[in-house]
Amino acid sequence: MKFNKFLILLVTLSLMSFSVAHKYYVSVTDIEYVKELESVQISSRVFIDDFEKMLRDRYDEKITLDIGKDESHIDVYINRYLKNKFKVKINNQEQEFEFLGKEYEDDLVYFYLEITDVSEVNSFEIVNQVLFDVFEDQQNLIKTKINSKNKSFILIPRNDKGVLNFE
Repeated sequence: MKFNKFLILLVTLSLMSFSVAHKYYVSVTDIEYVKELESVQISSRVFIDDFEKMLRDRYDEKITLDIGKDESHIDVYINRYLKNKFKVKINNQEQEFEFLGKEYEDDLVYFYLEITDVSEVNSFEIVNQVLFDVFEDQQNLIKTKINSKNKSFILIPRNDKGVLNFE
């Protein structure tokens, strides 16, 4: 009986040693249009280690995402990257967002963005290519609340744009 248990354990361990651990590469972006403030408020969360890898590969190999680590220097790189990889059109007009800041929570980094002076939203288009240049299996989940309607979709490298119409 002991031999059978040992054999099962040996076979299981052997099979497991040939399997590759799979990591998921996902970000989640929440977008809300606040009509009273004429503002589109955006929060996006990504895994710290994934975003840190991109910053190191692209800008500075010594970067560490951690509270108190040369935050203003890091914010410049984050803002530059997001301006390049995250685009929004409202009513067919490209919009500039303001990078409000970031915060860390457990193994996530949250980014806060805002688009102001938005009196109405008839159409909303988003391109989110964040981390597509680092991880080929990256997925960016977008959750919106615009004009009292909740919509969600997933963007992937070969389909990096979502369009919503409210007319």
